[in-house]
Amino acid sequence: MIVVPYYNKPTQEGIYKHFSVIADNLDKPVMMYNVPGRTVADMQPETVGRLSKNKNIIGIKEATGDIKRLTAIKELVSSDFLLFSGDDFTLYPFIKEGGHGVITVSGNVAPAQVAKLCRLATEGQHEEAITLDNSLQALNSALFVESNPIPVKWAVSQMGLMEEWIRLPLTSYESQFHSQMIKAMNQAGVVIG
Repeated sequence: MIVVPYYNKPTQEGIYKHFSVIADNLDKPVMMYNVPGRTVADMQPETVGRLSKNKNIIGIKEATGDIKRLTAIKELVSSDFLLFSGDDFTLYPFIKEGGHGVITVSGNVAPAQVAKLCRLATEGQHEEAITLDNSLQALNSALFVESNPIPVKWAVSQMGLMEEWIRLPLTSYESQFHSQMIKAMNQAGVVIG
């Protein structure tokens, strides 16, 4: 997975050439990652469409949370081009509108629930999917009150899966958010301890 270049704010042509050079020089499949909230640069659907013609570029993790963006991309790529959500908040509508899955933060804390949501959405079981999606929204919110992965590492430590530790420049999860996370984990059906 290769992210859109950050810091220097490339043009769409710069983004296109960046991914093209990488894909042309690898013998592995490339998944592009568009996350303008972190990189500042936003790969537009037309650029995704151009890049989808490269045989080594197999898909995109689209983390804008904009379902209209998914629709625009789908019109420009072949049906075998993989479309993954990178936004847990809009996972259900993303799959409902033709996305293939998710590369998730919430799935680190509630893997069974997120996997089930993907399955239900894919199978068109919308009523059950909506109910499950609603039960995960508080967890999605709690996992983004501070920079990822600070909250997810704290939540996983509360599940007993790792020690409570994080490396600089990230800092410990602020205690003011602990009760919100515990409540959200309980609501999502996550076993704590």
